[in-house]
Amino acid sequence: MALITLTAALDAARAGGYGVGAFNVTDLAQAEAVLDAAAETDSPVIVQTIAGASTHGRDELFWEALVNLIAHYPDVPVVLHLDHGASYDDCVRAIGAGFTSVMIDGSMREDHVTPATFEENVTVTRRVVEYAHERGVSVEGELGTIGGSEDGGASSKEIVLADPDEAERFVARTGVDALAVAIGTSHGAYKFTSPPDGTVLRMDLIEEIAGRIPNTHLVMHGSSSLPGDLREIINAHGGKLPESWGVPESEKARSTKLGIRKINQGMDSHMAHAAAVRTYLDEDGIGVDPALYGSRGRVAMQRIVADRMQVFGQAGQSYRHR
Repeated sequence: MALITLTAALDAARAGGYGVGAFNVTDLAQAEAVLDAAAETDSPVIVQTIAGASTHGRDELFWEALVNLIAHYPDVPVVLHLDHGASYDDCVRAIGAGFTSVMIDGSMREDHVTPATFEENVTVTRRVVEYAHERGVSVEGELGTIGGSEDGGASSKEIVLADPDEAERFVARTGVDALAVAIGTSHGAYKFTSPPDGTVLRMDLIEEIAGRIPNTHLVMHGSSSLPGDLREIINAHGGKLPESWGVPESEKARSTKLGIRKINQGMDSHMAHAAAVRTYLDEDGIGVDPALYGSRGRVAMQRIVADRMQVFGQAGQSYRHR
């Protein structure tokens, strides 16, 4: 079984009425944590990474190692996905490395600051779709702009909500398999200054857009919850994370009933990892062995990923791919 396409994973999720978590990883230990969580909960899973966002150095080496690692989990249905591909070339490289799904983020120009026009987005997305589909690879596009930054730093992108009319035209002209829609969420460790409500998190847009493009799977980006207990642990051991609220677990679960099928999560996993590593280093005082503190982070990450798999409803759903 092992590698499957995003389309296969999300078609099954639609049939079962659940969501599939897409968990960002930056090294093999984090990937192992996600795969172990999937094996533990009998879940299909999306393992995703961003070009240039690895502790291993060259993308090609890390990507090859990811494919080899996934082969050791033959009973876990795994989508290997390129998150936020910044260019056509990034997507081509990932497909060549064995990824079964790529995202082309045509919502931004190459400076990663200026929003692209609708026509610019359509042009680059359609080009990626044509290349990927010829090779049996799924494609995710993005419409609107999800705010924040992927590294958890200060916002470099303003939120531009998705427009249902544009979503319908975008899918018709590009043929994407999945579409990330901006509904008010943002990337990073700093999201909302107060608990989000209907005026901030536009869950109504999900239902409307899903009704317009019923054959295209919807994706929620920037969906981490930013657990307060993890922030407190990080700050108690030298961190300086400001108070912030993320997307409540209840809203993520509700989104799967409205039409969301792929739920991206990076920051919750990274916060759990960082909290465990900081705690070990601070309390031990003299520890410098990466094998010791790194294993604490991996175990903590596996725990929170397994929890989210229960929330999204994907736990116990691997049988749909056998």
